[in-house]
Amino acid sequence: MIKHIVMWKLKDDNKAENAAKVKEVLEGLAGKIDGLTLIEVGIDFSATNVSGDVVLYSEFTSRAALDAYQVHPAHQEAAAFVRSVVADRLMVDYEI
Repeated sequence: MIKHIVMWKLKDDNKAENAAKVKEVLEGLAGKIDGLTLIEVGIDFSATNVSGDVVLYSEFTSRAALDAYQVHPAHQEAAAFVRSVVADRLMVDYEI
């Protein structure tokens, strides 16, 4: 199993609205991409200077499934919106 975790800091403009939209578009990928077995998106409530604004936690059946997700048209569409509102991004992929 592959776990794919991404944390974003959003641009300051319309941050709350954009966080909700990021959550909506990413959670909309559920059931659309083979090998994506779990997708969860959270919006930070702590608002500290070291916290991210939005986090994605997802699980895939294999590395090949994660690779397919990255180029899938539904993911590409969601990612285009996310990139438009993001100031910074951190990501971790690992296998268990």
